[in-house]
Amino acid sequence: MTETTEFADIPPTTLADLLGREQVMDSGIRPLWGPVPRVAGPAFTVRCPPGDNLMLHAAIHRAPAGSVIVVESGDLDYALAGGNVCAVAQRRGIAGFVADGLIRDLAEVREAGFPVFARGVIPIPGAKKAVAPLGGRVRCGGVRVEAGDVVVADEEGVVAVPAARRSDVLAAARAKLTKEATETLDAWEAAHRAHIDEILAEAGFEE
Repeated sequence: MTETTEFADIPPTTLADLLGREQVMDSGIRPLWGPVPRVAGPAFTVRCPPGDNLMLHAAIHRAPAGSVIVVESGDLDYALAGGNVCAVAQRRGIAGFVADGLIRDLAEVREAGFPVFARGVIPIPGAKKAVAPLGGRVRCGGVRVEAGDVVVADEEGVVAVPAARRSDVLAAARAKLTKEATETLDAWEAAHRAHIDEILAEAGFEE
């Protein structure tokens, strides 16, 4: 198991606690069908200008198996991909799409079980004219994503782990989950009550 696929056992909520808001995509980037499996893998980054989807269509033939294709588009008028594009991506072993845009043919995508996290659906496809480099820095859901960053996504949200922090974040996440697994609800409740009461007291709250 590679270090990136090991993140499949780490919930986005745990990563969000460790990384903070700036690495968590906004709530508009959501699973388009459910229940969706957790997706984890290195980002293969794509930039598509408004109204054009050429480079995403190119990326499905170039992204390594296990990749999460992350797309910047900023366009909510045309679909970036449809059922056949998702089917080919799935056939090639791509883990899923995370797109700051829309797709179409959702019923086909849902039936195939291909994970797509995006802003929604629209039936009209974009054009295929604009050529741009693959693998550059993109912005998706408000988060800057570099090629090779680890993307973890499920029904709780989408988190991008910077590649340079991958080992440290994985170790911290595993330690956090281990600690939480050994804590009873009674112990959590007692600690939580004490913490909240301390904050209230410092703020001058009186029961």
